[in-house]
Amino acid sequence: MNEIQFKKNYSAWIDPAYAARYPQESGSKAQKTGSAESTFAQALRNSVEESDSRLTFSKHAVQRMDARQIEVSPRLVAQMDSAVEKARSKGVKEALILNGETAFIVHVPSKTVVTTMNGGEMKENIFTNIDGAVIL
Repeated sequence: MNEIQFKKNYSAWIDPAYAARYPQESGSKAQKTGSAESTFAQALRNSVEESDSRLTFSKHAVQRMDARQIEVSPRLVAQMDSAVEKARSKGVKEALILNGETAFIVHVPSKTVVTTMNGGEMKENIFTNIDGAVIL
């Protein structure tokens, strides 16, 4: 788990169709700052696209993984990322991803793992508010 960087994904709150619009400036000031603004806008766009393309873990999920001693390897994250893409292609919004004796609940549109549990906890639990499941 040390090899993986976890971070909050606030981009889920922003509609992907949202486009930043800057007022047009007149004169030489627009020419001086125009390239800087476009460079900043491009860097911001790249950052948002990069964060949207990676699987992230919510604070709650990280706490559950620590408390339940669930190990997540880079290979497992790659498999889960692929599973989330498959679920997204089928129109799934909330997915249950099963890997052996570990279950992950993922909010597919934001690619965020919401919670996780191990095999012993799954035996008597009911999974609600999911509309799809992927078995790894």
